[in-house]
Amino acid sequence: MHGVTTQWNDRPDSATARAITELIARATAVDGVAPISEQAVLSLSPQAGEDLAGAGAGHLLALHEGVVVGYANLVPANGEHPAMAEVVVDPAQRDHGVGTDLVSTVLAAGGPGTRVWAHGNRAAAVAVAARLGLRTARELWQMRRALATPELPELVVPDDIVLRTYRGRADDAELLRVNKAAFAWHPEQGGWTERDIEIRRGESWFDPSGLFLAFAAAAPDHLLGFHWTKVHDTASPPLGEVYVVGLDPAAQGRGLGRMLTLAGLRHLRDRGFAEVLLYTEADNTAAVRTYTRLGFAPAHIDIAYAADESE
Repeated sequence: MHGVTTQWNDRPDSATARAITELIARATAVDGVAPISEQAVLSLSPQAGEDLAGAGAGHLLALHEGVVVGYANLVPANGEHPAMAEVVVDPAQRDHGVGTDLVSTVLAAGGPGTRVWAHGNRAAAVAVAARLGLRTARELWQMRRALATPELPELVVPDDIVLRTYRGRADDAELLRVNKAAFAWHPEQGGWTERDIEIRRGESWFDPSGLFLAFAAAAPDHLLGFHWTKVHDTASPPLGEVYVVGLDPAAQGRGLGRMLTLAGLRHLRDRGFAEVLLYTEADNTAAVRTYTRLGFAPAHIDIAYAADESE
């Protein structure tokens, strides 16, 4: 697109952040899928703080006559985890090379192994990936199921397990411990801090009765796993979400993931939601098996693209 320039912005001011979120909303309305993750959107907030997982993200703007027509969020590499980027172009400004320019820039800035997410893996993203010779590095499935049928199984809590809901900040240390252990492999989720929980606790969708915690009856202060549900009550129709299910690795193999998932599903059904969604890595065989047995099926696919390291 003639006259488009790109520039980095370490900390967008409120007007720029608002322009970016409005662009994201327009793209979501047109595409039917959010092009930018919750974590990236949170990083736009001046109140996010440096202790937020994903803090330190770079914000790349595509500007046309001073108006934001494209945006890329780049989280730098962290230890063994490569840099991660997400890109969106204003629907009214597509097919002019803006997306290709943004993706090329973040790949160069992020360094070797940088991954660029294509949420929904729409045709435009596939075309950009082909144009730049990118390969699939990660595949994330969104899975869905209706909450009315098939009928949800009964919730059975073993005698040696205590299942309860979130009681506030006193639970945060154990939540973070299990989250870190469960998602040590995950470049986004595994880095959560107290600030990440605090921000989500302040969101309009947060419901303490929808955050389920499983403890051993013999050690009621030692968390074994959790299921954090979320609601999208502004969606049409409103949706529930299996937001995060995390298990202490030492507690795996006991059926706790299924139990916790089912507790959350029954909670969302009882709140009146007709459908529920979740996200899982396509190669997480155990999770895919659990969710499939609970009636979930793939709805759409997100792809993380990376440059071919052999080139």
